[in-house]
Amino acid sequence: MRVRDLHPWPSTEAEAVAIQERLRPLVRFDGGPAAVRTAAGLDVAYREDSAELVAAVTVLDVANLTVVDSVVVDGKAEFPYIPGLFAFREAPPLLRALSELSVQPDVLVCDGQGLAHPRRFGLACHLGVLTDLPSIGVGKTAPTLNAAGRYEPCGVERGEWSPLRLDDEVVGRALRTRRGVKPVFVSVGHRFTLDDACELVLRLAPKYRLPETTRTADHLVRMSSL
Repeated sequence: MRVRDLHPWPSTEAEAVAIQERLRPLVRFDGGPAAVRTAAGLDVAYREDSAELVAAVTVLDVANLTVVDSVVVDGKAEFPYIPGLFAFREAPPLLRALSELSVQPDVLVCDGQGLAHPRRFGLACHLGVLTDLPSIGVGKTAPTLNAAGRYEPCGVERGEWSPLRLDDEVVGRALRTRRGVKPVFVSVGHRFTLDDACELVLRLAPKYRLPETTRTADHLVRMSSL
């Protein structure tokens, strides 16, 4: 998998923000691949009371949701914990894991946000632009936007949703994947549409609240970080 060399990894908050602002116009919204056969889940876990981390990628066959490839890498967080800049901590080890895959996925499903981000450039956008792979963000919790960011409660049935808005622009959706269970938060990362992203998340989450991409990657990093 080719990773585009679009920026050096920053050491300061100001440098990181400048990179997000510069790369944001590279995000594309022209739809995903004609057929999504494989989808990758990406997750990072931190070892307790340290900057050491474990990054994992699992690739699933979308037809039967079985894992067809996986990679785990150890690493160390080289960038401080700053809200809105998580990609600068987590993208480097995730990119290393992606580069070691033997099966290239059709889409990246990130445990985080894409456009639903204060600068409209979350982890899913960052990884999508650097790899030029279709990508989406699926957050477990509502994204932290700003005073102008909001969403209304969605209906209780599976598949119902409500828009996530930032400055009166729709940047994602709160999507109900199980009846009566709190929603997940879906946003476009790169080369995908929001309708297609939500449809894919529902395909990847036939039984549980979280898509199987997230569940398998989360399980792998937890087992590897013990």
